[in-house]
Amino acid sequence: MEAKGTCANGFEAVQQAFEAIFDDPHERGGGVCIQVDGETVVDLWAGVADEQGDQPWTRDTLVNTFCTVKPFAAVATLMLVEEGKLELDVPVAHYWPEFAQGGKGQVTLRQVMTHTSGIPALRGANHNAMMYDWEHMVEILAAEPLWWEPGTAMGYATTIFGWIVGELIRRADGRDPCTFIHERISQPNDLEVHLGVDEQHFHRIAHYDAAKGRVGDPYSEALRNVLISEPEHVATLAFTNPGMVPKRTSDPRWWAYQQPAVSGQGTAHGLAGFYSALLAGRLIGPELLKEFTREHSNGMDRIWMRPMRYGLGCMMEQPADPAASLGMGPNTFGHIGLGGPISFADPDCGVSFGFVTSTSGRHSMIDPRPQELAALAYAAL
Repeated sequence: MEAKGTCANGFEAVQQAFEAIFDDPHERGGGVCIQVDGETVVDLWAGVADEQGDQPWTRDTLVNTFCTVKPFAAVATLMLVEEGKLELDVPVAHYWPEFAQGGKGQVTLRQVMTHTSGIPALRGANHNAMMYDWEHMVEILAAEPLWWEPGTAMGYATTIFGWIVGELIRRADGRDPCTFIHERISQPNDLEVHLGVDEQHFHRIAHYDAAKGRVGDPYSEALRNVLISEPEHVATLAFTNPGMVPKRTSDPRWWAYQQPAVSGQGTAHGLAGFYSALLAGRLIGPELLKEFTREHSNGMDRIWMRPMRYGLGCMMEQPADPAASLGMGPNTFGHIGLGGPISFADPDCGVSFGFVTSTSGRHSMIDPRPQELAALAYAAL
């Protein structure tokens, strides 16, 4: 399938590989954007946006990007750290006293942002019915006891991350966290990334669904087996209570949902543009950027059940897991989303990368589709 958009000389292999993705009859639509030192060298899109296959994908089609927005929330938090309204090593309960329940009184913001807080999931009742009620969810979270001693193990806080850093943004700044992100990050930098889509833009959202017949890497399949067979496992609860699943993505409540860890809807150029703005110093200063991208935790993650390496709210290249490689240099950092979307930056090359898809795969880390595109882009530099 021929892609629309632009591709600079030297990056033709990226375009060819992107177009080849759509040779798979199960593939529907998606886009890729690559920027070097803030200049766009690849901005391509192809396929269809609707379930029936009648609506062509455009540059401004929005699609679920899920957890790719966690670094947006992390950088928003660091903006408030830079302004002296939050501190990384002060307990969360200093700003949010109710959070001290269940032995969480000494959990720090830094531990939350590096997935070492000991509070990655919610036990007990099924919280899916109440997931859209912010006040209810932060009240439940505040009462939740620790799973393990903070700082002693890693556990990816799938949705918990958004409620904790979001509530801290709200208490420190006064604005809802997604409003803060829109007004301080997305809008000033003209980024087509939404954390809660306005109803007037619902018509731009692509139909998102799982692809048939795909198999993930061994770590991904092992995790999938746990999610299916062990309902009380901490990993199962982290991903399902409440759950971020493809079948939910046709619900207008999900489109409008404002949860700064998981509710991304965006474009490839919006995701790439975030990292270009970050590398250019338009979001946080060099000292906090260095802290954001410095390794803070590294080891076996109890939720992903695979080796992970984190900065302050971002995922980092993990040499111990080649299947999860971002395909560029060793200092690459960014974040994946459920089923294939991804965005990241390689600061050594000045590269920002964004990939979106409406066809969810089975890899829990980087999907083979963007992994190949990133490797080809790196080879072209």
